[in-house]
Order: sequence, then structure tokens, then C-alpha cells
Amino acid sequence: MGSSSGQPITRVAVFDFDGTSISGQSGALFTRYLLFRRLMSPPRALRLIWWGIRYKLHLPYRQDEARELVLGALSEMSAPEVDELMVRFHDEVLRPRYRPQALEELARCQGEGMVALLVSATFDAMAAQAARIMGFDGYAATRMVRDAQGNYTGAVDGPVVAGAEKYRAVVRWCDQHLGEGAWRLERAYGDHHTDKDLLSHARVAVAVCPGKTLRVLAKRRGWTIADWDE
Repeated sequence: MGSSSGQPITRVAVFDFDGTSISGQSGALFTRYLLFRRLMSPPRALRLIWWGIRYKLHLPYRQDEARELVLGALSEMSAPEVDELMVRFHDEVLRPRYRPQALEELARCQGEGMVALLVSATFDAMAAQAARIMGFDGYAATRMVRDAQGNYTGAVDGPVVAGAEKYRAVVRWCDQHLGEGAWRLERAYGDHHTDKDLLSHARVAVAVCPGKTLRVLAKRRGWTIADWDE
């Protein structure tokens, strides 16, 4: 199959990060990391925990709030210092949590000629480091606003790359790097029910260690269920 211009279509494989490519949630782990290093106050950490409870229980919550609370704890640090901290956290905490099966699937997809993309609601600096080390061809993650001096303001730059926004972020990246109409979403991997929009657009959808809601949906829609080891 080719595009309308006669060029071949590039097949794309998209991997969610938290709970899919790694075991655990980077946001909760980063909060703990900052708290133990006394870079975040206990009251701020409690506000983040309350945010997480609302998220899990499907209660009203605002995606920006969690990111604002985290960066608010680091407001006295310069952007390079914050980025360095996030990279160090990734290397110390997240890298040991890479799922071997995710790395195997990534290698398989690329071996079959697909472009592999990491997509995540996590901070851009963390996702960039993960994409580089894991070997992805690109990534899409949440960016934060910088002021005139280049430092973070604490506000989210555009939408958080979560829920339905994950697929929109994939479209933006692929249109920019591969060309509009020159790609298709061949495979998508996600672990949470909020990944359903991304999975719904893939020719092959894989629910990785899914929670109850996603597992039921995956069975209903005939999606592959992969219970990768923790």
C-alpha cells in the first residue's frame, strides 16, 4: 500500500511508557525520590497523593495539577538543574524498571522495519532520556513552559500527553517527521484504560498488564493481552 503521492507507507509502533515500557509509574516514583531527598515538602507530597487517588478512582482531576505541583517544588532550581535531576532520577530509578519484554518488542518492531515511538505523560527530559537509552526512533511527552531566561515557570506547555492526547501527539510527531498521509499506526502498546484511544487507532493493539477496565475492553474488542512480568 502506498500514499496518494506514490510513496510507501511507513508503519509505526507506539509504546506507552509508565506501566507499559517500565513497571511502575514515573510520577509517583519521582515524588518519592524528591521527598526522600528533601526536595519536596510533605504537604506538597500529600497533595500529589490526593491527586493520584482522584485519578485512580475516576474522580474529577486536572492533568496539569500534578506536573505543576512537582515543578513547584523545584522552583529555585534552573531549568538545566531540573533537567539534570530528572535524567539522574531516570538512570537511578526508572532504568532498572525497564520491562525486558518491552525491549524485545521494540527490537522486533524495528527489525520488521517499523518506526518506534515512545509516548508519555511524563516530563520531556525523562522521556527523552528513556527514548535514547531504550533505542526508540522518537518520543512525545509533556513539555513545560519556560520564561524569557529559559527557566521553568511551573506551567504546562500545551496539553499533557495523556488519555486521548497521546494519539494526537503521535499524529503530530508522525506528520512532522514522516509526512502527512505517509504513515500508519501499525502497533500500539498501553496498560491503562486511558490509553484506549491510542489503542483503538492501531491495526494491532496490545494491552500490557492491563487493569480491570482495560482488560474487559481488550477482550471485548479482540485486542491482544500481554501479561508481561513485573
